[in-house]
Amino acid sequence: MNETNTTSAFAHTVATELNLSVGQVDSTAALLEEGATIPFIARYRKEATGSLDELAIAAIRDRLGQLRELDQRRQTILMSLEENGHLTDDLRISVINAPTLAQLEDIYLPYRPKRRTRATKAREKGLEPLARTIFDQGGVNPEEAAGDYLDPEAGVESVDDALDGARDIIAEWINEDAETRNTLRDFFLKRATLKSRVARGKEQDGQKYRDYFDWEEPAATAPSHRVLAIRRGEREDVLNMTIQPPEAEALDLLTPLLIRGDGPDSRQVALALQDSYRRLLSRSMETEIRLSIKERADAAAINVFATNLRELLLEAPLGPKRILAVDPGLRTGCKVACLDRQGKLLQYDTIYPQRAAEHSTRTVTALLKKHRVETIAVGNGTGGRETEAFLKTAADTDNIPVIRVDESGASVYSASKVARDEFPDLDLTIRGTVSIGRRLMDPLSELVKIDPKSIGIGQYQHDVDQADLKKALDDVVISCVNAVGVDINRASTQLLAYVSGLGPALA
Repeated sequence: MNETNTTSAFAHTVATELNLSVGQVDSTAALLEEGATIPFIARYRKEATGSLDELAIAAIRDRLGQLRELDQRRQTILMSLEENGHLTDDLRISVINAPTLAQLEDIYLPYRPKRRTRATKAREKGLEPLARTIFDQGGVNPEEAAGDYLDPEAGVESVDDALDGARDIIAEWINEDAETRNTLRDFFLKRATLKSRVARGKEQDGQKYRDYFDWEEPAATAPSHRVLAIRRGEREDVLNMTIQPPEAEALDLLTPLLIRGDGPDSRQVALALQDSYRRLLSRSMETEIRLSIKERADAAAINVFATNLRELLLEAPLGPKRILAVDPGLRTGCKVACLDRQGKLLQYDTIYPQRAAEHSTRTVTALLKKHRVETIAVGNGTGGRETEAFLKTAADTDNIPVIRVDESGASVYSASKVARDEFPDLDLTIRGTVSIGRRLMDPLSELVKIDPKSIGIGQYQHDVDQADLKKALDDVVISCVNAVGVDINRASTQLLAYVSGLGPALA
């Protein structure tokens, strides 16, 4: 099935989930596949989509992507099952109808190629028929039945050896049972507790994580920032994190599904259930719940980052002013750059407010007069407050506003190809200074030149899924540029490239 047909097949599912018509989803998907951007579709293809807004179009795109990923995994599993001779009509139907990736993997689990497990070794000793007899719970005496499977050459020297092997096989069957896993998955999602403990010997080195040295809370409601912080502490080997529900409650939940009596064979199954839960099921479910909580935390954090980026991009521009831009530097000196009302660099210099205050004052005064500066922009990096205080007391700045500017990402811009193309003959520090001044003039026009992840949008931006983050931030940039519009006479290539209908080549 090609991508177009696959997308069409998913349209009904997406339309139902998002409460839209199939036609709206089909039309939007077709436009997205042609390369149209979300703002372009929202603004210029209203007749095709039924006037869907940007949020609805983004939701369609994201859900179609998830369904395509699910379908690709489905096809891979069907191919594997067929190649290994496991595929039956019933199994094919189960795979095709699996609604989620987790349930699809549950169906595939019993047939997935395995490494050698305890159950594998028990099967090699010929103990699978004994396991089946006990698991059926028909009233057989397990110890008497086990006597028929003694084989010292195979390593089954006693009844206990035979029963141990049979329970290993039963434990694996329980772990691979789709209904059991689905029931336990729901229980984990509702009742699991997230716990973090300090790793042995890390009490001093890990002080920044001290709030989480002995922490626990329901995993289902743990906020994004705490999940990401604890995961970071775990990656740095400072914290140990577990996500588990009460074991007794979990076993009580599973017992009615698997235990069908109180005879000796059922007691063997109960022992196998305990082993399966502790050794296989709980670990598997913890891995799943970790991924689920991480995805939820990522989504919440990315939403915050996108909101922060939108606020930065849409900050009110100062407009065309003659600006003296200053990049603070107490030790190496402050780089200053004079810009005209179009942001063109006129002159640059270096001042040393602490080491040469009088000379710095004369330099600033001369630049202010020569270029008739209307506003001073000061980066908010290290030394920013001291530099701002110096400028406010320097001669002839009484009537010129001094404004602090967020300089996050200025160093990234200064070393980028965009900056090298703009100012091939300038030092990196001067390029960054020019960027600080231009940000005050027009934040949107300047910030689009920088990778959104480098602008300083949140504390945990490097801990979330980077592909999802990039997609969300790119959506915000495109949305903001198209909402504000551009001055065609002043817009940079980078800004024009975000305009719906233009693209990089035409820009």
